[in-house]
Amino acid sequence: MATYVYETIPQTPDEKPERFEIQQSMKDDALTAHPENGKPVKRVISGGYGFSVSGSAPAPAPQHGCCGGSCGCSH
Repeated sequence: MATYVYETIPQTPDEKPERFEIQQSMKDDALTAHPENGKPVKRVISGGYGFSVSGSAPAPAPQHGCCGGSCGCSH
C-alpha cells in the first residue's frame, strides 16, 4: 500500500485547503472527494523519500562536489 497526500479544493476565496494522507493501492483511482466530509480533493504530488534498505551501508561521499572526480574536472 502506498501513502498519498491529498488536499481539499477551496470552494470560496476565504476557505483554506486541508491536507491529509491516505493509504491506497497503486491500482486504486485517485480520490475525488474527502472520505469524511465529501469536499472535492486533488492529489498532491510530492518528492517522497525514496527507498531504504535495512542494513545497507550508505553510499560513499564524493571526493569532489560535482562528480567524485570521475569526469576529469580539476576541483
